[in-house]
Amino acid sequence: MIADPAAKYRAFQPISLPDRQWPDAVLRSAPIWMSTDLRDGNQALIEPMDATRKLAMFEALVKIGFKEIEVAFPSASQTDFDFVRMLIEERRIPDDVTIEVLTPARDDLIRRSIDALAGARRAIVHLYNPIAPAWRRIVFDTDQQGVKDLALAGTRLIKQLTEARPETEWVFQYSPETFSATEVEFAREVCDAVSAVWQPTPQRKMIINLPATVEMSTPNTYADQIEWMHRNLARRDSIVLSVHPHNDRGTAVAAAELAVMAGADRVEGCLFGSGERTGNVDLVTLALNLYSQGVHPGLDFSDIDRVRQVAEHCTRLPVHPRHPYAGDLVFTAFSGSHQDAIKKGMAQQRDDQPWEVPYLPIDPADVGRGYDAVIRVNSQSGKGGMAYVLEQEHGFALPRRMQIEFARVIQRVTDDHGGEVTGSDLFGLFRREYLDATTPWRYLGHRLEERHGHGDDAVRIEVELEHAGTVRTVTGSGNGPLDALVHALALEVEIIDYHEHALAQGAAASAACYVELRVQGGAPRFGAGVDDNIVAAAIKAVLSGVNRAP
Repeated sequence: MIADPAAKYRAFQPISLPDRQWPDAVLRSAPIWMSTDLRDGNQALIEPMDATRKLAMFEALVKIGFKEIEVAFPSASQTDFDFVRMLIEERRIPDDVTIEVLTPARDDLIRRSIDALAGARRAIVHLYNPIAPAWRRIVFDTDQQGVKDLALAGTRLIKQLTEARPETEWVFQYSPETFSATEVEFAREVCDAVSAVWQPTPQRKMIINLPATVEMSTPNTYADQIEWMHRNLARRDSIVLSVHPHNDRGTAVAAAELAVMAGADRVEGCLFGSGERTGNVDLVTLALNLYSQGVHPGLDFSDIDRVRQVAEHCTRLPVHPRHPYAGDLVFTAFSGSHQDAIKKGMAQQRDDQPWEVPYLPIDPADVGRGYDAVIRVNSQSGKGGMAYVLEQEHGFALPRRMQIEFARVIQRVTDDHGGEVTGSDLFGLFRREYLDATTPWRYLGHRLEERHGHGDDAVRIEVELEHAGTVRTVTGSGNGPLDALVHALALEVEIIDYHEHALAQGAAASAACYVELRVQGGAPRFGAGVDDNIVAAAIKAVLSGVNRAP
């Protein structure tokens, strides 16, 4: 047994760069962004995205403003190949967006990848092969010349195949995978040899992508590697220098920022840092870090909750409540001293002045957040642990944003009457605010019909309602009960989020449903419903939210 467990690990040896320039650099513009959510992010999922989720993610990325999107690893699966073909054949790619696919340096996989892109207006072919010492020795049992030959053979084949398809504007990208663990002199040798084959020009650049496939050291070391390559690469004026930081040491964001300061032109990553192992660099955090310094990132995160909801739906991975900028609780402080400073800052803030509110690096409104949770922060904890009491004593596990909304109700009561609310008082307020919100719409009953083969109209619902004292029956169809209900009501209602759970254990337990919605484009609000029937509970929750709208 090793006496010192840490002795089994060797310290990474940084390169010598005594005249480094990046420490004095200032970020004054955004890099080129490339999202790999649909490729690297997708590979990291226990259950990879199906075509429907991939399309939802692609459309969200386009809406955010990404102009380069790595959409698939088409040689790895038929699902990925078919998705690329769907995007092209159904003309779903905007003219200002370039799709990218990844391929290993293998003849058959390269050909398959080029076939997937047939007919695209513009496409990036991304070739990679590992070149670091451990991979050369352990994985490929070869030497430097062996991995270099792989890269050159792959480049020559891609050049041959793409020249035979002039209808597409081809962009070539090469990644010396495991760059962060490779001798920089050898990495430059391979990249220079590849660019010599491709022959890029300032008008027709190629991309050299230098991935921190595994974070080997501190971010400043990666910055040194990038600056060394930036200074020494041949044909630098014909190359877009890109970085692809991973997060093994938890410092990918810092590594990416320093890499751009060191000369990188482009950053590859994922929304919220999705990716294999500990993830890729988080593009949301990177972009909003720039925004907080007065540099527009060129990406639109003005509705951060919607971006997060799409990402969570597509990846089936939650975003942490304290995740920078996007978590449910990042603009919420529970400390009394924090609350006091925030309130004073908000009171003094003026629209014509730079943002300067203590503890808030950006204005929550800029990412689509309100101020209620910021200003009334103690309503969730200092007023008796509202969420905890409701769940422990009454079984209602409110979604996080609903806790914030309901806390405003509690705060109004405590402001008017002072003191604490008891558990029974708390439930009484919840019932009055949500469960008894039955005017003007009150649920009486429903019938549900599921129709196979009807696509978006697979569910038909008939609902008996009392509206302003009159009983009426409405019908509608949709892809699920709530979608059908919204169509039946013929109101402008957008379902934002939905949660459900049993109020007790056992088959006879009632169900509680919570629906976050917008009515006629207004502010988001919640409705709640309880019933022995889960669909009835969901209908009641929607009507509760509609009734609570102003």
